[in-house]
Amino acid sequence: MRRLNAVNRKQALKVVKELDAFPKVLDDYKETTATGGGVSLAVFGVIIILVLSEVIYYARTELKFDYEVDTQMDGKLKINIDITVAMRCNALGADVVDSTGQNFGHQNFGSLEMDDTYFELSTEQRRYLDIIQDVNKYLREEYHAIQELMWLSGSVYTSFRKGMPERKDKPSHRPDACRIHGTLVVNKVAGNFHITAGKSIPVFPSGHAHISFNIGDNEMNYTHRINHLSFGDIVHGVVSPLDGEEKITKDNYHLFQYFIQVVPTEVRTYRANVDTYQYAVTERNRTINHAKGSHGISGIFYKYDLNSLKIRVREQHQPIWQFLVRLCGIIGGVFSVAGMMRNWSGFLADIICCRFHLGKYKESDSSSSSSQILTQSLTDDSSFNNSPTVNLLQSGT
Repeated sequence: MRRLNAVNRKQALKVVKELDAFPKVLDDYKETTATGGGVSLAVFGVIIILVLSEVIYYARTELKFDYEVDTQMDGKLKINIDITVAMRCNALGADVVDSTGQNFGHQNFGSLEMDDTYFELSTEQRRYLDIIQDVNKYLREEYHAIQELMWLSGSVYTSFRKGMPERKDKPSHRPDACRIHGTLVVNKVAGNFHITAGKSIPVFPSGHAHISFNIGDNEMNYTHRINHLSFGDIVHGVVSPLDGEEKITKDNYHLFQYFIQVVPTEVRTYRANVDTYQYAVTERNRTINHAKGSHGISGIFYKYDLNSLKIRVREQHQPIWQFLVRLCGIIGGVFSVAGMMRNWSGFLADIICCRFHLGKYKESDSSSSSSQILTQSLTDDSSFNNSPTVNLLQSGT
């Protein structure tokens, strides 16, 4: 039985050896050269560089965007507001009205604070506003693929989004502007947030009206600056297109309109895990002049509507199997290409050498040399001396 088991093992090993796809070459049949060693060192260096770059690429994350229908239409929507208007606070009214007719003046939608301030900015504040304007202009006009600047962990884009710095010096004159800031929680439907002259009063059965008969024409100035305007929870990396916008007008009766399309966004990254909103905006402004046929109500109006589609943003690493496949491709590909290049270079070198010696060997020289070798072999004594002796006998002796 032991012998039978030994025979079976030998046969199994023989079968396994026959399936070996990596045959071993004996060292006696290998020839090493200095050129081959140099090429091997270069190949190893290239492989190390490419492998390190692949590891760095795998360590980075990438964003994945998915689109789906927003089914959470019965929730609430936050509106984060920070706007400065070049008018006195007691001459302004700020309200929001949704498509259901409800407004925050008589509903519990939140409240806005109105503080007297100066419209002219200090040096630090102007520098901050210029940076915000330059970045938003660059994103709108030049850099359209902004996903690398939005929600990736450690994004440089969010490093200066810390809000307007506090004013250190105060002008000698009285405050000439009003800062309206706060957060409103409204229904998740289309609505209209507006700032216009006069305080609002409720109107039965729904809605409201602004009383502005006691405000003079010279007091109206809808020049304004949007320090911040966003929807939902404030998330680092979300681009607010209206941040830093500054509109100047010399007309007392002027209408500024912003048409905002709000897009629900679900952010799932290593830095944020929230549900927030992005928005796109178009704007229009004109002077109100009833004598010239330009009718309307002067003020600043933000008309927003919600998109039915929701964007899902996910931050993830490259799959591990793709990483391994790319590593194998790098190592095998570099070895294969290096071997091909070495073979082709040797082939070209052989061709160049043969062309260099072309014409050195002629047919007459080869024929004469072969005849000399034949004559020398026939006249060589050693060949006759080494031949065996043969005795020739006559028949019958």
